[in-house]
Amino acid sequence: MDYLRDPKVIYARSFAAIRAEADLSHLPAGAHGIALRVIHACGMTDIARDLRITPDFVEAAQAALRAGKPLIVDAEMLRHGIINRQLPKGVEIVCTLNDPRARDLGIARQATRSAAAVELWAPHLAGAVVVIGNAPTALFALLEAIDKGARKPAAIAGFPVGFVGAAESKDELIRNPRGIPYATLLGRRGGSAMAAAVVNALTGDNS
Repeated sequence: MDYLRDPKVIYARSFAAIRAEADLSHLPAGAHGIALRVIHACGMTDIARDLRITPDFVEAAQAALRAGKPLIVDAEMLRHGIINRQLPKGVEIVCTLNDPRARDLGIARQATRSAAAVELWAPHLAGAVVVIGNAPTALFALLEAIDKGARKPAAIAGFPVGFVGAAESKDELIRNPRGIPYATLLGRRGGSAMAAAVVNALTGDNS
């Protein structure tokens, strides 16, 4: 079969196509690398119009990671999509979803395990980078925790996906970001691949 095989050429042509097709004019210039990576992860250039990234998100998130602050994620799939070798030295990826305490808390409170797992983030939250790529209830629970006095992270990337709560949780983040820089995607679309792409854009070369 005749198809393109050279990975460098495939990569270059892919990003050239995204730049040609996607309108990123509404996004901060420093966030274009994130938009390109997120589009590359899903193959949908039309999501560009639904991306919302605050002007201070990239700087805040990168500064936190350079300072060795934790990277908190809501799902193992997201965790495994992050290119670890690109992370600054000392950055710990925290994922509490499979902590037995999360299951017990969820059952006791009749909440999702994802929401319950957010309670276990408390010791790590201050100045961290939080990336949510799966559960809307995790984003809701994070915002509720902050409203109740939890320490604030340095930045939030909110990319939960789904038909129940995904759009609403992201709308709440945009409506009231609690003074926290953020990146998110309007509507139902999202997911771990897009969320991991945000992290990989923050820590990699987007030239």
